[in-house]
Amino acid sequence: MELVVESNGAVRCVYAEEVDLDSLGQVSIRRGSHVEPTQDGEWTADLSPVGGPVLGPYKKRTDAIDAELAWLAENWLLRSG
Repeated sequence: MELVVESNGAVRCVYAEEVDLDSLGQVSIRRGSHVEPTQDGEWTADLSPVGGPVLGPYKKRTDAIDAELAWLAENWLLRSG
């Protein structure tokens, strides 16, 4: 689990349970994406909640989740500002 500490003290991360976020202060959680099935039985990762694209389709849900996490790490978590 990667935690990014911004210059104002805010911490940003992709939610996981390895770290008790309450121990860092007030927590605000918001959805970063939606991994959903298509009508054809495949999977997409919709990153529009954080201004990103729709990734996929993927044959397996785990592939969509892997793509979602990679995109969030590269394009949202480590962005400046």
